[in-house]
Amino acid sequence: MCGIAGIVGRQSGPPVDQAELIRLRDAQEHRGPDDAGAWLDDRGRVGLAHRRLSIIDLSPTGHQPMSTPDGHLHLVFNGEIYNYRELRDDLQGRGHRFATQTDTEVIVHLYEEYGDDCLDHLRGMFALAVWDVSRRRLLLARDRMGQKPLVYRNEPGRLLFASELKALLQIPGAPRELDPISLDEFLTYQYVPHPRTMLAGYCKLPPAHKAVYQDGQLTVQRYWRPGYELSLIHI
Repeated sequence: MCGIAGIVGRQSGPPVDQAELIRLRDAQEHRGPDDAGAWLDDRGRVGLAHRRLSIIDLSPTGHQPMSTPDGHLHLVFNGEIYNYRELRDDLQGRGHRFATQTDTEVIVHLYEEYGDDCLDHLRGMFALAVWDVSRRRLLLARDRMGQKPLVYRNEPGRLLFASELKALLQIPGAPRELDPISLDEFLTYQYVPHPRTMLAGYCKLPPAHKAVYQDGQLTVQRYWRPGYELSLIHI
């Protein structure tokens, strides 16, 4: 279990407040007591942060946010990719070179190779965020079954995301208005269905969905559906 967080603003908007980014991150310290990292772009419009619980590759080489050597991609990731060794072998055959033994680095190279379609290759539980510098574009994604959480708030001029809702509430002045529809759903179903949360204006990214934030616009799409193939049983 790890914790991820980030703030992405418009190019014409105010810069990301590093103190706010650290608040988002450290509100999730219980999710990742082993390490903490943060990255802000040189324009001050994007910030990514991570709290790490070391599972695969216990060395410091697994530090996040993780970036490509050329600085064109930056990733924060929570979860575990079960087929990362197979993916790594395939990527090495395609010319990619690895500096760590982590599944995190595999995702970075997989995005380099396939773009958003990298999600089709991942088998595991994950919530991730990739900032593509050249395209000024953020990709958020969640695993197919929704084992790893990801919540966000789309405000005028910026997008905030984290692994837990309480992290987003660390932003000074963050609204805390109860969503009456969510309350009704909770009393009916004993949980709040996606994409709502208990608070108005905060959303959960549904399982098997990705979200793209670019030029101040947020688009949420499903990237996977379960197959319903007819099986014939011969007796």
